[in-house]
Amino acid sequence: MSQRLGMALAVACALQATSSSAAEGTLDYAFFKTKVEPVFLQKRPDHVRCYVCHSDNNSAFKLEKLPAGKSFWTEEQSRTNFEVVSKLVVPGNADASLLLTRPLAPQAGGHAYHSGGRQFESRNDPEWKVLAAWVNGQKAAAR
Repeated sequence: MSQRLGMALAVACALQATSSSAAEGTLDYAFFKTKVEPVFLQKRPDHVRCYVCHSDNNSAFKLEKLPAGKSFWTEEQSRTNFEVVSKLVVPGNADASLLLTRPLAPQAGGHAYHSGGRQFESRNDPEWKVLAAWVNGQKAAAR
């Protein structure tokens, strides 16, 4: 019995790893760069921009510093941001994605603690919806 349970657990872990790899491919870099990164730079009433804290911290959500005199990241920096931020989401599952739940008010389903305050009071916030769209696989419009 114990051997079967161990085997079942090993198979489940292998399937989860395969599923995660396939799901990671659903995150669209172009949508991230054109729609998600600007959210990190947006000033919201009574809050600092996400970028202010998350470019100077040592958390899992660490954005690249903007180049001197620039208002947006270089291509290389955006790709690094994409890799970092992608690790904070569960593609297709906004409710399990720290990027979406950590700054969301608890009464809206967010975490009890976020040192930057409640960036989003509800899931109806337009910028929260942008993040959720990316997590849920939205692609950038073809040009």
